[in-house]
Amino acid sequence: ASRSEAPARGSAPARPRPPAPRRPGPGGGTLRLGEPRKRLRVMWVALGAVFALFAGRLVQLQFLDSTALAFEAKANQYVTTALAAQRGTITDADGNVLATTVTAYDITADPTMLTPEQLHTTDGPAQAAALLASILGQDQQKLQQALTAKNPKTDMYRLVAKQQTPQTWAQITALNNRLANKAGSGHCLVENTLALKAGADGRVDDVCANPVAAIFHARHDKRVYPDGGLAANVLGFVNADGVGSGGLEQQYDALLKGVDGKQVYAQANGREVPTAGGQHETAPVPGSSLRLTLDRDIQWEAQKAISDEVSRSQALGGYVIVQDVTNGKVLAMATAPGFDPNDLAHADPNAIGNTALSDAYEPGSVSKLMTMAAVLQQNVATPETHVTVPGALPRADRVFHDDVAHGTEQLTLNGVLAQSSNIGTILAAEHLGSTQSQANQVLYDYLTKFGIGQPSGLGFPGETQGILPPPQKWNGSQQYTIPFGQGLAVNALQTTSVYSTIANGGVRVAPTLVEGITGPDGRYTPTPAPATTRVVSPDVARQLAAMLQSVVGSEQGTGTMAQIPGYLVAGKTGTANRATASGYSGYTASFIGFAPADKPRLTVSCVIQKPVGAHFGGALCGPVFKQVMEFALKSLDVPPTGAPAANLPVNW
Repeated sequence: ASRSEAPARGSAPARPRPPAPRRPGPGGGTLRLGEPRKRLRVMWVALGAVFALFAGRLVQLQFLDSTALAFEAKANQYVTTALAAQRGTITDADGNVLATTVTAYDITADPTMLTPEQLHTTDGPAQAAALLASILGQDQQKLQQALTAKNPKTDMYRLVAKQQTPQTWAQITALNNRLANKAGSGHCLVENTLALKAGADGRVDDVCANPVAAIFHARHDKRVYPDGGLAANVLGFVNADGVGSGGLEQQYDALLKGVDGKQVYAQANGREVPTAGGQHETAPVPGSSLRLTLDRDIQWEAQKAISDEVSRSQALGGYVIVQDVTNGKVLAMATAPGFDPNDLAHADPNAIGNTALSDAYEPGSVSKLMTMAAVLQQNVATPETHVTVPGALPRADRVFHDDVAHGTEQLTLNGVLAQSSNIGTILAAEHLGSTQSQANQVLYDYLTKFGIGQPSGLGFPGETQGILPPPQKWNGSQQYTIPFGQGLAVNALQTTSVYSTIANGGVRVAPTLVEGITGPDGRYTPTPAPATTRVVSPDVARQLAAMLQSVVGSEQGTGTMAQIPGYLVAGKTGTANRATASGYSGYTASFIGFAPADKPRLTVSCVIQKPVGAHFGGALCGPVFKQVMEFALKSLDVPPTGAPAANLPVNW
């Protein structure tokens, strides 16, 4: 061997490394082992990707979406519930409650708690219905159906009875307590334990089951009217959602309902967490209360009188209004037929409303007072002026007659009013101007001063302002029919106000229904004084009052049935064809008057729509006026004046 290949001196010779063994592969070939470093690199890349995702999500939650998530968490944690405000009361002028709010409860049930799996008895709904039917005043079979779950897992709420009294809920609570005590007795504890061990098929004795435990309640205050249908047409009603939906309840809803409060509290799994913090409560502000001008006793008498007469005469309807002539306050406003706001489910839809304000009708002869007022104020005539009244009067495109056929009559102007002559009224009105168009304009001006064709100022829902076209639009017949009350339309309060204006010495006082408002702080604020308008002079008003006495006091007058022993009565009858959308059908009968005639205190009006049979205002409304006026005078301690009747001449 060469030198370079010789081993170093003193060392052992190196042994050659044997070749690595080869493992046979699945097919008998050679299998190579994986490389560890490559596996580690793959694992670190995978872990890096996972950590990158976590880091990105963390950045999103902590920085990008933090505000929205915090708001959502707070919304889920805190619950806001409304605290209903107490609705204000409505009283009459003396403080008698006409409408108020009482605590009431909606009775609910969880039908799933009455299933055999939960109650461990086979007839849970039947047992509950048998126990509750008499308390709730419901049919037992229908109640059982209401308590039976349609889906034993999800049917967890059922409204059983609405707006029940606290006494009703107290009965249910007492029953629940008794059954719970029975269920807690020794025998029942054993039965319940065995039933639970037996599972879904386990049953307990009926005396050990407490189906009333599935009954719950929710407070839902109820609007009540202590006197039932008394003044319902004025008060209106409150719907199931607590919103005023008619009458003063609707008109003053914003004041009456108050402002709801709210309660915010933390909750978890449907339970309040009192230690969570963040709870706060905003107390509700109760509604204001209304004091009306109505007198409950007079309202009751007026309502009874008109209801009886509408029923007796089989009329479509009617209304009575009582007004204090000195201040315009409405003491009664009654309509028939009426309704009970405590029981709207059984009310006639046509009776829900205030037809004394919403009906626009042709007033007929009661409107003649305004024509006579214009004639006297314009110095065209006096109460004793002679008027020759023929049996027929051709004007424009028609011939006019009086209600009762007659030959030529010699009447005074007072006699024209006393006998309610249409022809005599036309002849007097023609002298209001040198031409017919001038006479029309003068009459129109007086009608508007009396408030015809204008809102009354009450602002009552559904009130009509009537129909009074300008004189330029009066057709050929209208310029002769309007003076005696046809061809224009009014509501009952407007014509009542006309007579109150004369009774008040010729000064019109705008009518009022609300005397004052008591705020949630208990402070009472009277309503502003109503507007006043001088329509005719005091002397003309006295002459008209004397003329109206002849309508009632004279044997030749049409209103003798309105006489009241001991009192002087001034009034006027009215009988008009009743206008409808398709023409004239039936009659409107009326009587309006005031007393004592020489020192007036009250005006009472009566209107009856479409009576069957007799239709004259004196015969139908005269007795109603007498009944209501006599009661009101005595109720307010208004004494007779003892003055003699005016006894103006009727004929010449």
